[in-house]
Amino acid sequence: MDDNLIQVTVIDRDGSENTLEVPTDINLSLMEILKATEYEILATCGGMALCATCHVEVVEGLDTLPSASDQELDMLDTLPDADDQSRLACQLYLQNSNNGMKIKIKGALQ
Repeated sequence: MDDNLIQVTVIDRDGSENTLEVPTDINLSLMEILKATEYEILATCGGMALCATCHVEVVEGLDTLPSASDQELDMLDTLPDADDQSRLACQLYLQNSNNGMKIKIKGALQ
């Protein structure tokens, strides 16, 4: 496997799973990667951590991510279904250490 290519498993809202090969040297957020691979992510605010429509649950690999910022935590606090495994995909830039991560899409569709 390429040194800058990791695998991330995505569980869609309908429960279907797909493993994506994600380059870590392209400087795109997980939200941008999900949108580019045609997952339904509203991303109403354009990735500014202001709308939470890119809410994901990190099923595996949460410990490989940096801590959430105060702004991200404040936005997650507005969601009724957020928990300790919740993150905003727009705030996650994947690194090689995130190989094998598994996420579930939870963000609103409207």
